[in-house]
Amino acid sequence: MLAVSVLAGCSSNDAPEYVARPVEELYNEAVDLTESKDFAEAADTFLEVERQHPYSIWATKAQLMSAFSYYSDGQYDDAILSADRFIQLHPGNRDVSYAYYLKALSYYEQITDVGRDQRTTELALQSLDEVVRRFPDSRYARDAVLKIDLTRDHLAGKEMEIGRYYHERDNYLAAINRYRTVIDNYQTTTHVPEALHRLSEAYAALGIEPEARANAAVLGHNFPGSDWYIDSYQLVEGKVVRDLDGDGEPDPVEDDGFFSRIWPF
Repeated sequence: MLAVSVLAGCSSNDAPEYVARPVEELYNEAVDLTESKDFAEAADTFLEVERQHPYSIWATKAQLMSAFSYYSDGQYDDAILSADRFIQLHPGNRDVSYAYYLKALSYYEQITDVGRDQRTTELALQSLDEVVRRFPDSRYARDAVLKIDLTRDHLAGKEMEIGRYYHERDNYLAAINRYRTVIDNYQTTTHVPEALHRLSEAYAALGIEPEARANAAVLGHNFPGSDWYIDSYQLVEGKVVRDLDGDGEPDPVEDDGFFSRIWPF
């Protein structure tokens, strides 16, 4: 009994003493902690505002500020949970657009290199798209559009990496499916020229010359000055058009065949 009472006493002494404080005092302290970049402590203090004064207008503000504090501290999962909670509780609040934006940023900041799983990248894309869709005239929409382009480019890069993996192992059909995904779903990304060239390579390796030429022609029409087009031209025509003799001019090309007629030189 004595041991139990001692342990109970220690437990009681170790627990922080609950002190009720005015809402303005708590909220201002949390703001000060944010300004001093003590974001972890700021998040806890904003949560304390809500715990002690759940029906105050400051509690609503504190919910969103705790999400911001978590985001600034790099605690993205907590930021997402806090932003989601704010959205669910206050869907008509004038600051709800920022909650959606903060949630999207928290996913965006977690995007990893193309060699890893891209589930977070897909969630970032969905969240950014939601910001643009729901709040097209907000100040967050323009930045979201820019980040959408970068996110889509990232996802296209992942498809290209998988396609190259199959390609290098002569699994051309699987590679073609990945390249097609890039061309069909990510048409505005920087990976499209390479995807068209790799399609020409894969079809040529399978002996399907019409498809190889068709994709090279699309590449030439849309990206006539790219190195990928030069590579595709050399592949399907079997001719060298790069400056191999070092005279600063492309090497001569005989005027015969389909690609000779569309080649710009």
